[in-house]
Amino acid sequence: MTHVFTAEGVSCTVPSPDGERTVFSGLDFAIDAREIVDLVGPSGSGKSSLLTAFALLNPHARGTFALDGRDSSGFTPQRWRREVAYLPQRPVLPGATVADAIRLPFMLSVRAGGEDGREGLRDGNGPRRPGGLFGRFAALFRDGEANARRLLPEERIRATLDAMGCTDIDLTRAPHDLSGGQAARVSLARTLLTSPRVLLADEVDAGLDDENAEKVASIMSDAAAHGMAIVRIRHRPPDGRASRIVTLSHGVLSWDGSLVKDPDAKDANKEAVA
Repeated sequence: MTHVFTAEGVSCTVPSPDGERTVFSGLDFAIDAREIVDLVGPSGSGKSSLLTAFALLNPHARGTFALDGRDSSGFTPQRWRREVAYLPQRPVLPGATVADAIRLPFMLSVRAGGEDGREGLRDGNGPRRPGGLFGRFAALFRDGEANARRLLPEERIRATLDAMGCTDIDLTRAPHDLSGGQAARVSLARTLLTSPRVLLADEVDAGLDDENAEKVASIMSDAAAHGMAIVRIRHRPPDGRASRIVTLSHGVLSWDGSLVKDPDAKDANKEAVA
């Protein structure tokens, strides 16, 4: 069986005053579609380092990563990070309005002529626009904004937020005026709207009250039910949504097999964690 995501031989070595320090080495991990895996462990054990390694965002990490059996070397970094999306603990919501913040990934993914906007400065099949470097970047920004509004109209943003229980969030509101719980849900909505295959959620419910943490958990559970694979770093007590709880401690990954919801998946789970 091909897992949706696999990581093999993952290591992370970081600089320290006494020389290089190995956070972990030789870790293996796998997850299937519609599965939620909770990654737990003591502070400083390297949980965030592991998730950022999965997303190819950790310059100190090495390993072999694959999506649907296809090695990460076959993806551009931008495409990989869209498919294996990392959601940080503290939301980053640039833009003048909530709608702008949610559209940002779409605006940055201009595809007028090629993936990731590499050919996005062309008008269809015509020549590149004049105006020098500044003019080309200005054109790219305008194209990105127009495409983002076309690909992600306000009605879809509104419907997504309403389904998440965010009827109180005005799309014209400035992101910096949002509460912590609202910002966390807006950030999650933005990521889910890009439809990643794998969602890496780095303690996104930290600092939220129980009601907002429950809303975020329900949103992720629904996304998993529709086919997404989700890894969550959590410090809260188990909420019953995870099919596995994996512990990273002293450089070793271990899992609690008693939490497997599907008995037929037990053997696969044993193979998924080193």
